[in-house]
Amino acid sequence: MARAIRTARAIVVCGVSGSGKTTVGAALAARLCAEFADADDFHPPTNIERMRSGIALTDRDREPWLHALRAHIDQTLERGTTLVLACSALKACYREILGIDQRRIISVYLEGTPELIAARLSARQHAFMPAQLLKSQFAALEPPNDGLRLGIERPPEELVQRILEQLPDGVP
Repeated sequence: MARAIRTARAIVVCGVSGSGKTTVGAALAARLCAEFADADDFHPPTNIERMRSGIALTDRDREPWLHALRAHIDQTLERGTTLVLACSALKACYREILGIDQRRIISVYLEGTPELIAARLSARQHAFMPAQLLKSQFAALEPPNDGLRLGIERPPEELVQRILEQLPDGVP
């Protein structure tokens, strides 16, 4: 049964590539009757080509992408619509640009060991994120100290249920 949030908010499901952000985020959005967006869809073509070529993005490469994501979050909330966004949000400064405040814009960090995530990446085909870039993502990762934090050893449906149970007020 679908649930609706009383007040529009954004939930940013974050973690390294292969952590399950898109799978969990899309399922969470469906349960909340919320809009879903994948941050990968907001990358400019130059970023996509860099990643496709196995070149890790720099902070400078990511900055316009992060600002585009923030604009999308703001526009969605202004419409009174709840948004679930799957986004790596690897560093604290990236989460700051996104406006994550744990009130109106909440983070859900999906964490797993490099070995588990590498195994997941080897079993999937991503349009432009090769498995060889995983090491650079872990090197850049600054796990959040706030928000929800869940281990990815559990199935996606269980993770979604745990998120729903732990969301701050506003979920009936």
